[in-house]
Amino acid sequence: MVNKEVRKIDSEAIVTGKPIYTEDLIFHKDVLTIKLLRSPHAFAKIKNIDTKNALKVKGVVNIFTYKDVPNYRYSMVGESYPEASPHDQLILEDVVRYVGDEVAIIAAEDERAAIKAMKLIKVEYEVMTPILDARESEGNKILIHEEDDLFCPFDFGLDATKNIVSREKMGKGDVEKEFKESDVIVEHSYMTQSQAHCMMETHRAYTYIDTNGRLVVTSANQSAYHMRRQVSKALGIPLSKVRVIKPRIGGGFGGKNIAVTEIYASFVTWMTKRPAKLIYTREETFAMTNTRHQMFFDIKIGADKEGNIKAIDMKALNNTGAYGDNGPSVCSESGHNVLPTYNNVPAIKFDGRTVYTNLVPGGALRGYGATQGTFALDCAIDELAHKLNMDPTEIKLKNIIKKQTEGGIMNFPIRSCALDECIIRGKKLIGWDEKYPVRDIGNNKVRAVGMSVGTHGSGIANIDMAIVNMRMDEDGTYKLFSGSSDLGTGSDTILAQIAAKALNTSIDRISVYTGDTDMCPYDTGAYASCTTYVTGNATIKSAESLKQKILKVAQKKLDLPIDDLILYEDRVCYSEDVEKFVLLSELGKESVGGGNQEVLYSSESYGIQESAKPFLAGFAEIELDKTTGEFKVINYACSTDCGTVMNPALARIQVEGGVTQGIGLAMYEDPRHGSDGKLQTSNLLQYKVPTKKDIGNIIVDFVDNYEPTGPYGAKSLGEIVIHTPAPAIANAIYNATGVRIRELPITSEKVYMAMKKLNQGGK
Repeated sequence: MVNKEVRKIDSEAIVTGKPIYTEDLIFHKDVLTIKLLRSPHAFAKIKNIDTKNALKVKGVVNIFTYKDVPNYRYSMVGESYPEASPHDQLILEDVVRYVGDEVAIIAAEDERAAIKAMKLIKVEYEVMTPILDARESEGNKILIHEEDDLFCPFDFGLDATKNIVSREKMGKGDVEKEFKESDVIVEHSYMTQSQAHCMMETHRAYTYIDTNGRLVVTSANQSAYHMRRQVSKALGIPLSKVRVIKPRIGGGFGGKNIAVTEIYASFVTWMTKRPAKLIYTREETFAMTNTRHQMFFDIKIGADKEGNIKAIDMKALNNTGAYGDNGPSVCSESGHNVLPTYNNVPAIKFDGRTVYTNLVPGGALRGYGATQGTFALDCAIDELAHKLNMDPTEIKLKNIIKKQTEGGIMNFPIRSCALDECIIRGKKLIGWDEKYPVRDIGNNKVRAVGMSVGTHGSGIANIDMAIVNMRMDEDGTYKLFSGSSDLGTGSDTILAQIAAKALNTSIDRISVYTGDTDMCPYDTGAYASCTTYVTGNATIKSAESLKQKILKVAQKKLDLPIDDLILYEDRVCYSEDVEKFVLLSELGKESVGGGNQEVLYSSESYGIQESAKPFLAGFAEIELDKTTGEFKVINYACSTDCGTVMNPALARIQVEGGVTQGIGLAMYEDPRHGSDGKLQTSNLLQYKVPTKKDIGNIIVDFVDNYEPTGPYGAKSLGEIVIHTPAPAIANAIYNATGVRIRELPITSEKVYMAMKKLNQGGK
C-alpha cells in the first residue's frame, strides 16, 4: 500500500457536498451570532466604551468589553507545549495594537442585530504613534507592550522594553577569519514580504454546552489538542471542561493553527450558556488573524577562487506584528531550516531577531521562516556564482552536503540526502545546459532559467509526538484513531495506507477517525510537516502491536507456532499451507464474546528525537519582454528527495500547490498598508493570487531515497515545495536582464525600473 496512487478516502464526501465542514454541523436552533468590534487605529488606549444604546437593539443578548473578560494572558499559537512564544494577549484589552484588534464582543440572535449594535457602540480612544516599520522598532522610545504580566515560557531573549520578542545566535567556526582568507566576498540585503494564507474557508467556530455542562468547540483548526489548551487557558477553565472537534478543513496552510474564533465563541457560550457561532468575513481573515512574517536579511558570503564557500554570515530581522505568536520560532527556522544544506562550510554564523510592530500579527504559513531564509541565502549564492563566473548549479554541487552529515550547526544527524541527484535531474528536466543563462527568442523577448535548492524538517525534534489507537472490530475490519488534522492534504489517507501495509490488508478495511479530543488520542497536530513522519511512525507501532495480539489469538485457534503465521487481508494463515487459516471476523466476534478474551486493541505513541530533512531543487524558466519588463513563468521543474513517496498522486498535488504558492510570493502577492497601518489589500479583488493560467507548466520529479527514521522510509513534503520558486525566479530574471531584484514581490514594474536604471549607468 506504500508508493501507490490511492484516492483520498474523503474525496467522495467532498465532491458530492456532504455536510462535513464546521458550518454544516450546526444543529442547534437557538445559536447566537457573534460579531467583533475592531479598532480603527494601529495603536491606541481605550479611555471609555459606551454600550448602552447598542444593548437596546432588539435581538442583542449581551456585549462584552475588556472589563468583562478573564485576565489570563495566553498565546494564540497551537504548536508545542509550553508554547515557544510570548504570552502577550488577553481576550480583550484596554490597549489596541493594530488596525483590527478586538475591542468588544457582540452576541445577538442574528447577524442583523449584531451589526446594528456594533455601529452604536461609542469608543473613546487615546491615539498613540504606531511603529509600522520593523527596522525602526528595536530600541524605539515607543513601546508596544508595556504590560507587567507579559511572559515567555522559554528564554528566547524577550525584552519588551526594547520591543524585542526574541534573539537567537548560532553557528560554527570563525567567520571573520574565513572572510579574511576568502578571495571573493558578496554582501547584500534582501526582503521578503508578508503573505496571506488565502484558504477557501475563512476562520470559524461553533460552540455549545453539552449535557454534562462541558464546553464543546467545533472549528476548522489544525490542532485540536492545542486549541483545547488555548481555550482553557484564555477562559481560565479546566481542560476537562473543554472538548474540541475538528471537522473537515477548507484549507489552512498554517493559518488555522491559531486560536482566534475559538476563543471568542467559547467565551460567549461559557458566559451565556447558549450555543454560538463566529464566522469571519474574508476581510477579517485577511486583516485580523495572521500572515506570513515579513523578514529582512543581511547576507555575507566568502569563497575562494574555485568556488569553495568558506564562510556564511546571515542576519535576520523578523517582523512579528502586534503579538509575538510564532515570531521566535519562525525567525529561528529561517536559519535552522536553511543553513544545514551548507553544513560542510567551515564557518557559519546566524543572528536572528524578532521585533514587535503595530501591524497584523505574523503567524505560521507554509514554509515557516525557511521560505524567507531560502530566498535570501540562495539569491546571495547565485550572486557569488556570477561573481566567480561559475554556473550556479556547479557552485551548489561543490558546497552542499552529500548523502548525510552531522555535527557543525546540526543538533541531530542528517541520515539521508540526495540533493546532488535532485540538482542533476532538475537540470535535465528544465534543459539547463541548453538554456542557461538566456536565449533571445525575437521581438525583444528572451527566455532565461534560474534555480534554487531548499531543505526543511519533518516535525520538531524533542517536541512533536503522536499517539495512535487501533482496534479490530467484530467483522475483522480496523479502526484507527488519531488526534491529527487532515488539512485537505490527504493525511488521513496516508495514515490508512501506512496502517494497511503494517497489517497486510487493503485500505478499504481501515476506517480513520481524527481530530476529536474526547474520542481520539493526543497528537501535536498538522504543522511543521509532521503528520506523515510523526503520526505515521506512531501508526506503524500501533498496527504492529495490534498485529501481534491478533497473531497471539490466532495461534491458539490454529494450534501453530506464532512465527509460522501470516496476517493477510481478512484472515490469519499458516505460512506453509495457506488453506489453514482463521478468519479475522471469527476472531473479532470472539473478542467481544465475554470471558477471558484478548482485547484486540492497541495504543502506541511516537515522539521524535530527530527531524528528517527532505531536499529539493527547483528550476524556473521565464519569458521576459525587455521593452516592458513583463515576464511570466513558462516551466517550473521540481526534483524532490522526500524519501519514500507514500502516495505519488497526493505528493504530486502537494508539489504543484506549493510551487503555485511560491510563485504567488515571488511575483503577485503584495500586502499593502496605508500610512495609518490599515491593510489595504483585504480581499481577493485587491490581493492578487496566481491562477492556473499564471503559473505555467509544473514538472514534478521524485528522487528515490530512503530515510531510516521515517515510516517506511518517508520524509516530509508539504512545506519544502514552497521554498525555491522565489529565488529561482529572481535568479532567472537576473540572467534575462542583468538586474537583481532583492525585495519581494518581483513585479514587472520593478524589473522595468531596474533595467531603466541599469541602462542609464546605475547599478
